[in-house]
Amino acid sequence: MESKTTEASNQYLTFTLEDEVFALEIGKVREVLDYTEVTRIPQVPSYMCGVINLRGSVVPVIDMRRKFALPEKEKTVNTCIIIAEVTLSGDQVVLGALVDSVREVLELDTGDIENPPRLGVGLNTDFLHGMGKHDEKFIMLLNIDRVFSSDEIELIKHSGEPSAAVNE
Repeated sequence: MESKTTEASNQYLTFTLEDEVFALEIGKVREVLDYTEVTRIPQVPSYMCGVINLRGSVVPVIDMRRKFALPEKEKTVNTCIIIAEVTLSGDQVVLGALVDSVREVLELDTGDIENPPRLGVGLNTDFLHGMGKHDEKFIMLLNIDRVFSSDEIELIKHSGEPSAAVNE
């Protein structure tokens, strides 16, 4: 019997911030929500929008534009919150990622994924899993577990606790 060797495939949910396309591993994504009002929490970093009520659970929401130092933009009908399960300091945390729009689920062969670029000593690209090639363009494949620093991780973990939420 002849055995075929096929390259492993990976599925990613693609989304936009500004004019760039990013992607998350589909296994990290729980669901995609239309934009909903977020309850603000005082004294949190600017990238942290606040929290939403997701079927009785308090879920912190991160503005990915602010996290990646992109200019603010008005919310549109395409603005979405991606609900993702993230491993932070060994714990599973559910958080929302506010993005400009969600595009599609893509399947990329491992041969279409390049290592992230090394941009120099002062720039950290550990949050990138790689660069996916699709339709002659690059898609930044995020490693959502590494997007946040250890201090940010603690803040996010505790923002979802009931005592941290502000009553509406």
